[in-house]
Amino acid sequence: MAEKQLVEFALEDGTKFFVEVEKPAGQTGIPPKPVSRDGDLAVTPASKTFDKALNDIKPVLATVVSKLKDISPNETEVKFGLKLAANAGVIFTSLGSELTFEITVKWSKE
Repeated sequence: MAEKQLVEFALEDGTKFFVEVEKPAGQTGIPPKPVSRDGDLAVTPASKTFDKALNDIKPVLATVVSKLKDISPNETEVKFGLKLAANAGVIFTSLGSELTFEITVKWSKE
């Protein structure tokens, strides 16, 4: 099992929250800072705010949506997995060796 670490993300309004993520092998970047008196618990600050990390995936989603508009569905649903990381922000993730987008389009008779 991969070693875990806590990553501190911030929202644009300054609100902070913690996410438990897998610690990458040979991790570089900002070192974790201790947050407990005995030093057992350390937190790695994220390299960008949560809002900015989510902004990184908007162009991907915009491309998917614009391509689906060409077929004029009444309803579109796109499902995908995201993973949070200290240095990379938000990453599209998979459960196996491939990344999968599940896309559902619906038309209604009118």
